[in-house]
Amino acid sequence: MERLENLYRSFYNAFKGLFMVWKYERNARIHLIAAVTVLIAGLWLRLSAAELSAVLLAVLAVFMGEIFNTAFEKTLDLVEPSHNPKVGAIKDMAAAGVLVASMAAVAIGIVIFWPHVEVLWVR
Repeated sequence: MERLENLYRSFYNAFKGLFMVWKYERNARIHLIAAVTVLIAGLWLRLSAAELSAVLLAVLAVFMGEIFNTAFEKTLDLVEPSHNPKVGAIKDMAAAGVLVASMAAVAIGIVIFWPHVEVLWVR
């Protein structure tokens, strides 16, 4: 019974963290809105299962990056609450990870969506 309670608590805490990211992090909300829009467009354009899977993985990579970046920044704020250029540089590098994931997701989106959109223009 204790194992089941621990499992429940783990899931509860994870969903609580997800809710906190949604509630307090503007960029995470922007990424999630973009993700939903892209996934709806993929369904509307009838992307294949493989194409939708690639889009979903790209979206998840960006969102996971945003979550880790947020956790990293909050941790650094606890460790060094005053302004510190070295901490700022570390935060910038963590944000760069999200930027790289976002650029990769856009590139994947272009590669996957372009043939489907091009067909619509040719009609």
